Amino acid sequence: MNGPGRTSANSPGQASFAALREQLHEAATAFADGPGALEGILLGMVDDVDRAVREPLEIFPVCHHSPASALAMARRLREKQPKVVYLELCEDMAPLLDELRNCRLPVAVQAFASDVDGFPAEWAPLSVVAPITEASAEYQAIAYALDTPGVELVLVDRSSDHVFQWDSRHGERTPQEPPAPADGVPEPEAALHGEAVGVEIGDLRPRFAELEEHLLRHGKVRHWSEWWHQYVEVPLGDSDHEAYRQVMFLVGSLFRRLAPGDGDRVRVDEDRERYMWTRIREHLAAGGADPEDCLYVCGAFHAASRVEEFGVAGSGPFTVSPRSATTWQHGLIPSSHAAIEAQFGLASGSVSIAATQWAKNLKRTRVQPYRLAGQDGAKKPRATRKAAPAVTAPPPEAAEDRLSGFLRRPPVLDTLDEAELLGWSVDIVRAARRSGYLASTADAIAVFETSILLAGMRDRAKPTPYDFQDAAVTCIEKDSVPGRRDVRRLVEIMMGGDRIGRVGYDALPPLARDVHDRLAPLELKLQQRGVQRALLDLSSRPELGACSDVLWMLRRLLPHGAARPIMGERKLGERSIQESWDLALGTHQRALIELGYEGVSIEQVLEQRLRRDAYGPRATTAVVLAAVEDATLYLGSRRLSDELGARALEVLAAERTADGAPEVLRRVRGLLAYYRTAEPVLPPWVESFVKAGYAHYCTLLPTAFTDEDATVGQVAAMLGFLFSMESLALSLGCDRAQLELAVAQSRPTDPERTALLWAAQVQLGALSRAELRERCGELLANPMVVPAYPRYLSGFVHALVPVPGLADVVVEAVSNAFGRLPDPVLLPWLPSLITTLRAGAADLAPLLIREAGRIFPARLTALDAWVPPWREVPEAGAPDGGRTGAAGGGSRGAALLFAHPGTLDAVAELLGCDGTWAAAGDGPAGPVGAVLTARHPDTAIAWESLLTGA
Repeated sequence: MNGPGRTSANSPGQASFAALREQLHEAATAFADGPGALEGILLGMVDDVDRAVREPLEIFPVCHHSPASALAMARRLREKQPKVVYLELCEDMAPLLDELRNCRLPVAVQAFASDVDGFPAEWAPLSVVAPITEASAEYQAIAYALDTPGVELVLVDRSSDHVFQWDSRHGERTPQEPPAPADGVPEPEAALHGEAVGVEIGDLRPRFAELEEHLLRHGKVRHWSEWWHQYVEVPLGDSDHEAYRQVMFLVGSLFRRLAPGDGDRVRVDEDRERYMWTRIREHLAAGGADPEDCLYVCGAFHAASRVEEFGVAGSGPFTVSPRSATTWQHGLIPSSHAAIEAQFGLASGSVSIAATQWAKNLKRTRVQPYRLAGQDGAKKPRATRKAAPAVTAPPPEAAEDRLSGFLRRPPVLDTLDEAELLGWSVDIVRAARRSGYLASTADAIAVFETSILLAGMRDRAKPTPYDFQDAAVTCIEKDSVPGRRDVRRLVEIMMGGDRIGRVGYDALPPLARDVHDRLAPLELKLQQRGVQRALLDLSSRPELGACSDVLWMLRRLLPHGAARPIMGERKLGERSIQESWDLALGTHQRALIELGYEGVSIEQVLEQRLRRDAYGPRATTAVVLAAVEDATLYLGSRRLSDELGARALEVLAAERTADGAPEVLRRVRGLLAYYRTAEPVLPPWVESFVKAGYAHYCTLLPTAFTDEDATVGQVAAMLGFLFSMESLALSLGCDRAQLELAVAQSRPTDPERTALLWAAQVQLGALSRAELRERCGELLANPMVVPAYPRYLSGFVHALVPVPGLADVVVEAVSNAFGRLPDPVLLPWLPSLITTLRAGAADLAPLLIREAGRIFPARLTALDAWVPPWREVPEAGAPDGGRTGAAGGGSRGAALLFAHPGTLDAVAELLGCDGTWAAAGDGPAGPVGAVLTARHPDTAIAWESLLTGA
């Protein structure tokens, strides 16, 4: 049978792998009791290896972050010296690769899109990352191609846009979630990639769960990373090039043929393979390069491909779909070993152990790796560098069968390196002591012996780092303390640590460089990880005011902790003269870099975000007012503030509920206070907003009083807006009768809103304070209402928002409850009062406390003779218990006018009025103001004609 997965009987590869085919046929007959499906799988794997080996374009299969792959890649590049390197990486990431020389690995190449066009809006922002470590084959290929003259590097994998186009699951998912840390708290470095989709080279992991379980059980290992290290990584470290290739082809074919029938994932894999081979053939046809001078670096899983487009002579039409209209931004972000492990489902510490294994391989084999010139730790390039002559590779048909010997070869048992294991044991005890463990020399001996014991139980002569890790946990970690590193993590750090990359200044986007330049006067090393303290004395060094502005904007844009103020604040109309900051821009370098994808300056990014918040589909009036406040506070832009203020007016007119009333009230009060002190006149949008808000909340008030979804705090905020903005609204032409009608039409049924309505009536003069006290007394006198009295108090407390002058009445109502209710009634009722006030009016408690401190005596000795003000005998002729006012019909404060008449005499003289002062209490019996109607009858005649229609 001829096809993509089998070779013909006369093909040259049949002779090369004839012995291996015969062995596999005999094995299938013995184990499966006759040839059948097993033979088809085994011989199909040989066909895949044969096909890949015979391809004229040399395929180099790799595994992601494998030291063996990196070592074989470095060795092969120096032997072959290819002129073209095809790399399995998103083709739109090519311009960023040269910037790797300005970074410290590991870093990740990122494609980012905040505004999506062609994808669901809930997917935004889109992010694709490809992490690169020094112990990876792809970095070796990149470093060789970029620093060797005459070598071309071509990325042939799908674009970042196609990653989301082809995958209906919103990105690729690893078959197994990363294991959680022992203490349940993830390391912060594991989140460096965020929610980005990972693109990796060489996804070599069984997709057949039963196969992985079988391999782990018989290999006596705990997870896949340990199995790969023991049975693939170590044996391939000393193999030659052909043996390495054939083994990797075989492993990729095995995992591919035993993959479950996940249609979506198989479709994506095959489309990627078609895409890459199509791009390779297009480049070969356009450039005329000889396939013998090229090298194709791809994952071993894709190297064993069976699609029709496979090879430079492949056939089959494949049309690449056009990209969407989404605009992609590209850059480099810092990465870490923990972030790579978390994103790709690797065991914790496996990438750090791989880095240690890479260093050991280089020291043992003396292979010279490739490193980009100018990178941290790289040697300076020579003045003139010529490419070495290419070594002629053997023809494809001359490839020998290296698999038979490799598979029959017994495992090499490494001898115990006692010095290395003893050093590990001493180092882990030292690290444990620094972390608070009571470790001793006896523990070091126990770890040493236990490591050897565990390796022997697992059929290993030499303990691996994983054996040592298990032994250290067993012997040292006798308990687990929250907030302390566990021993497993200490071993990972000791083995190589969680190396965290850093993007150099030259590789940063313009926004990030601009931030570093503007913060240069602080004289801090902002690219270093960790927290640094910045002290700004703005009074003695006014030039630091620009740095302060940048820091406050960064605090608004970056995650918590990137820029955290310790001393100083910024509010409307307020500026600190001294500030202190904790800065961690190096730790949050990824967030700063992603800001650069949105604009060229932080002012531009902040303005875009404020507009996005204000014009978003879920924008509320409170959100838009917050944007207005931020535009004034951070940008000082009157233009943007006026635009967003007009937007707030539009959103307010469209709202039909009181959900955001408390936040609207708070922000409008703050903006009004600012504009009244900082501006000569109020902005037009503020006046329009007050007028529209007055009419809007008057309309909603009767409904809000009876709406079950509206809280008493929201209704109180509506009344607070109406009462606090009343004078300004009336001066702008609003009608007070609208508010009076709205209050008169309100018919609440629950106690909180009833008490709130009474407070509003007192404010409007429809209810006197004496009548309000009488109603409170009637509530306490009614045994049926006493259980609900705390809810009335809650309403009164909320009423302090619109009517703060009722604080004395609320204190009186609470005091009367404690004084009149008997203990059998008060004690069960008291918890309900406390929980009600705490849940509904915790922020208003300070106002009550201040009022109570003013009313009650300050000393305990004065308490016995103290008489509450509401129980004092009213003076003769003074209604409302001596408290006179407009509602009570008195003339409160009139005595001052008679005692100091000079002020009113001066005003009367300016107005041209004459008259004499009457003695206090000698006023006429009738209304004095009626004389005005006789002096100016035109007003009365106009009113008469208006009312009668005459």
